[in-house]
Amino acid sequence: MAYKDLREFLRVLEEKNLLRRIKAEVDPILEIAEINDRVVKKGGPALFFESPRGYKFPVVTNIFGSVERMRLALEVQDLDDIGKRMLEFLEPEIPTNFIEKLKALPKLKRLSDFIPRTVKSGPCKEVILRENPSLDIFPILKTWPGDGGRFITLPMVFTKDPETGVRNCGMYRMHVYDSKTTGMHWHIHKDGARHYHKAERMGERLKVAVTIGSDPATIYSATAPLPEGVDEMLFAGFLRESPVELVKCETVDLEVPANAEIVLEGYCEPQERRLEGPFGDHTGYYSVRDEYPVFHITCITHRKDAIYPATIVGRPPMEDCFIAKATERIFLPLLKKQLPEIVDMNLPIEGVFHNIAIVSIDKRFPGHARKVMYALWGLGQMSFTKIIVVVDKDVDVQNLTEVLWRIGNNVDPKRDVVIVEGPLDVLEHASPIPAYGGKMGIDATRKWKSEGFDREWPEDIEMSPEIKRLVNEKWKEYGLE
Repeated sequence: MAYKDLREFLRVLEEKNLLRRIKAEVDPILEIAEINDRVVKKGGPALFFESPRGYKFPVVTNIFGSVERMRLALEVQDLDDIGKRMLEFLEPEIPTNFIEKLKALPKLKRLSDFIPRTVKSGPCKEVILRENPSLDIFPILKTWPGDGGRFITLPMVFTKDPETGVRNCGMYRMHVYDSKTTGMHWHIHKDGARHYHKAERMGERLKVAVTIGSDPATIYSATAPLPEGVDEMLFAGFLRESPVELVKCETVDLEVPANAEIVLEGYCEPQERRLEGPFGDHTGYYSVRDEYPVFHITCITHRKDAIYPATIVGRPPMEDCFIAKATERIFLPLLKKQLPEIVDMNLPIEGVFHNIAIVSIDKRFPGHARKVMYALWGLGQMSFTKIIVVVDKDVDVQNLTEVLWRIGNNVDPKRDVVIVEGPLDVLEHASPIPAYGGKMGIDATRKWKSEGFDREWPEDIEMSPEIKRLVNEKWKEYGLE
């Protein structure tokens, strides 16, 4: 049963003792962030701050900050199940007779049930501020001492392609400049940036709506690496197994989730830029100041008793690591559909997800590891991966100790390391050119004679199954427990 809104999800977390209410007065400037950072790194609960200093609206953080909470958010027992369900819809059996066609109808009906629908109004319209709308009423956080100011960190940013009208919803941080303007941190690779630059070339304003707070699947959908042109609200409906209800904005021609806590409406002017940042980012470093478009607010709507959700990023592990882990598991089946030789993948938290990817493959021919590296560097957001490590199918890529052991033993740096150049994530700070630089592939698979390895490859040390069974059966006799 899909969550009705954010607060229903929070009630579930509280019932399961996965949310802690903090009644003490706390400062949105740095104090909340420090509390949150300590709790996240100890594997702690979601945090509901009832009394942000100077504000009547509460703040909630860390709602996605564990694998358990991600499973609850997406209402599954295993995150891998979502990817399997996606494949079921993407690979419908082709009906060959009338009976098979009838059998396919329920699946088609379910697909149609995920399409977002527009409603006349919703809770996000309880308060409408057309005259003098101001961000000053919300407890927007400053999270690190070197930040350029306060940042909205969990926004769902809605735009439409100015030529086709196709909707996009992405999550981009927003630097608050004053009560009515923010930066819009659109990386050059993002769909929101593409919409803005199209409007700019046409000499038009780009209409923008920002939702803060919705049901968890809809929030997550704004972060998902969907192919260009795929509607995030349709994907949210798929995750929820129930359509997202959308309501029209007051001052811009856009629709937003009716169950939202807060909605900001406005526009970005063509050719207008302003310095944005610095910002303590998920890499664990401050991202530098740069010129970005400016968002002008024309209207604010919100619930009477709005809850302000935020996420705090920084040196991992942080909440965004668990969101990214969910993405890894959800989209792995689609990746394996394109590259069926892939067995498993790990985007380790320490690699902040775009720096390191570890992939196990069913190696079938000479140079197979390199083929996979090059293929991954040509796929969507995987194209930003700085380091790819390829291991054999019997290696547990989720076990970093085993992976490092294989690298140390299986790799000849002269033979097995590939250096190429290509696009990088905008937050990559080690490259001499922004968003472009070197990449490294490491082939840590066993080497074959057909790959020019003429020596005998040693076998792994492994105890015989018979002895393992014997020791298992006699373990209590040894008195070691």
